[in-house]
Amino acid sequence: MKPDEIKKLDAYFKRVFNPTFVVKARPRKDDSAEVYAGDEFLGVVYIDDEDEERSYNFTMAILDVDL
Repeated sequence: MKPDEIKKLDAYFKRVFNPTFVVKARPRKDDSAEVYAGDEFLGVVYIDDEDEERSYNFTMAILDVDL
């Protein structure tokens, strides 16, 4: 994922969800980025460009021990 996309997603997550959210590039993947709340890993944002319009999918797992 390009740095400008990560900046836009970071601003979106901060604005819509929480200012502590941070979107970071993944070390070995270029089709996705990681989302954190402070230092806590929340999930992954994937690029979906199969359709005519580019979109992003956020995937977050919720562990039973966290509930």
